[in-house]
Amino acid sequence: MGNQVEKLTHLNYKEVPTTDPTGMDRDEGPRIGVSYIFSNDDDDVEPQHDSVAPDLGGEHPTSQPYDPRLHEVECSIYYRDECIYQKSFSGDAPMSDGVEGGGGGGGHLATYTPENLLNRCKPGDVVEFVCQAQYPHWVVYVGDFQVVHLHRLEVVNSFLTDASQGRRGRIANQLYHYKPLSPATVVRNALDQVGCKDRDLSWRNSECFAAWCRYGKREFKIGGELRIGKQPYRLQIQLGEKRSHTLEFQSLEDLIMEKRRNDQIGKVAVLQELSSHLQPAEDTDGKDPGAQTANE
Repeated sequence: MGNQVEKLTHLNYKEVPTTDPTGMDRDEGPRIGVSYIFSNDDDDVEPQHDSVAPDLGGEHPTSQPYDPRLHEVECSIYYRDECIYQKSFSGDAPMSDGVEGGGGGGGHLATYTPENLLNRCKPGDVVEFVCQAQYPHWVVYVGDFQVVHLHRLEVVNSFLTDASQGRRGRIANQLYHYKPLSPATVVRNALDQVGCKDRDLSWRNSECFAAWCRYGKREFKIGGELRIGKQPYRLQIQLGEKRSHTLEFQSLEDLIMEKRRNDQIGKVAVLQELSSHLQPAEDTDGKDPGAQTANE
């Protein structure tokens, strides 16, 4: 794998090189021309609820209200011209346990308590547990109230309520747009990996593992793609109704690591990072920042 791009160690968006002086995504203009992941996004050991951010006062995650619209970044992933992942709250239904979801642009992003999820899950479903200031934790539901997931450098089998560690969750089947394998195959993929750990692992985080179980694509594995040539993957981060910013990556795995970093630091922090990166360039260019739009 001598052609792999070395991991860069940028700490925020201000340090990331860009070929576009405005940093904005335009259909006709150049996009960011580097593949990178930030140096502080190594989440192979998933943060647990004892590492909740200080502003939560050390309380249990479920004691704080969680609103996906406030805390989560709307984004899309493209492989060349194909959208392979989308998180959007457009036309979404209310985010509460009393709503079934669906019937809108993002009703599937509603979150539920672990106990409520047990009544909704079917074998082969993937579940995403979310909490403010933590990386999302993904699991594969295998039936009988149990899930298989990558936890602290080991693939383990546990009860869904234990794996949640008190976090709210959603069935995440609709986020990736790949064709899923049969439920029986998804369950078999997950159970076959139980006990795999440390150097034998082929995944750097719980999301890549769960997505591989459901879709069977090598792109979710470590080194699953050669990182040479033009970056085929794009992460489009929604800044507003008609504004977005696009980052390019040579592998889906690297892109997922950056997307997860955004999920961990939260929507407000991501927008602040991008604002500090984009605003100076826009001012230097002598243009009104409010006039910059993308994908209108």
